[in-house]
Amino acid sequence: MDLVDLAMQGLSVFGFILFLVLWFMHFMSIIYVRLCLNKKSPDKQPYSKLSGVSLLKPLKGVDPNLINNLETFFELDYPTYEILLCVQDYDDPAVDVCKKLLGKYPNVDARLFIGGKKVGINPKINNLMPGYEGAKHGLVWICDSGIRVKPDTLTDMAYQMTEKVGLVHGLPYVADRQGFAATLEQVYFGTSHPRSYISANVTGIKCVTGMSCLMRKDILDQAGGLIAFAQYIAEDYFMAKAIADRGWKFSMATQVAMQNSGSYSIAQFQSRMIRWAKLRINMLPATICEPISECFLASLIIGWAAHHVFHWDIMVFFMCHCLAWFISDYIQLRGVQGGAPAFSKLDYAVAWFIRESMTIQIFLSALWDPTISWRTGRYRLRCGGTADEILDV
Repeated sequence: MDLVDLAMQGLSVFGFILFLVLWFMHFMSIIYVRLCLNKKSPDKQPYSKLSGVSLLKPLKGVDPNLINNLETFFELDYPTYEILLCVQDYDDPAVDVCKKLLGKYPNVDARLFIGGKKVGINPKINNLMPGYEGAKHGLVWICDSGIRVKPDTLTDMAYQMTEKVGLVHGLPYVADRQGFAATLEQVYFGTSHPRSYISANVTGIKCVTGMSCLMRKDILDQAGGLIAFAQYIAEDYFMAKAIADRGWKFSMATQVAMQNSGSYSIAQFQSRMIRWAKLRINMLPATICEPISECFLASLIIGWAAHHVFHWDIMVFFMCHCLAWFISDYIQLRGVQGGAPAFSKLDYAVAWFIRESMTIQIFLSALWDPTISWRTGRYRLRCGGTADEILDV
């Protein structure tokens, strides 16, 4: 057997292993969504004895949905919580939105912090520092401005915060909105993203996004407080890592973290995906293998392996495998949505195809340029997750 034959056999074995791993992820995420998501969580402790929560809300600018999103937090059904609204600049229009809600809900324990505190390069951490320092409860809930909640969302998260759990997070998803860009986001957050996110968490890999995270404040304080994570752009990853390193477990809420930003477009979605890919590559270099987990490239690799071993037609296998993937993704999307999506099956098919076609371009763009733009700053990423701010001269 020469080296070429040996290489062919090795690639064939890799193709079949890839097939097994990816479809294991498909079935795992679909089953988890069906059994655990959008279900009423069991009452693990009396409602009245749920721990107090300090909600940290970082705000920057306004969009058409901001006031409605924020108002859902003032209407939470929870025994003891406070809302800490954090705005970086005094002239930010979000200040007026906050004051309006503070006046409308005088009986809600809520405070407004303006000005932030410069402790590192991460603008979100800088913005949240005064609120974090003023938090008076043992649990802190960091939740992005674009998130919308139900009255029982916090109760659901708090019930997951059992004795050995140090962090509760929500699976990111997207609310029903108008336009194709909204459909594209909903398809991504209902198919590719939860497949990886759920599979990682079910198998013990700590995978957390910072859109909606409930954490024990004493553990964060042991790690140095928020200031310890100000040197990173992906502060959510390193906060989760610090909690896991101290022996605490994670739990996923039964409700999704419902994104409902009023500002969205295909270009914004693409830019966001590129930024996330850059962060993953710099934090976890193994992310460079990520494209082979996407439908089209994976189908080609697996199809080549099937052709080499069984002499099946590559293109026929490719089309059949993509069709099976497409159907599997739709089943999962319905599970995350909690029913049929608001858009048609044709819209789903077009958005799914475009999203899958964008993956290689997004990944190559992330490799090409190590700098990212986030909020009002530009940063050059360094290996390990730290970054340097690029200052205009």
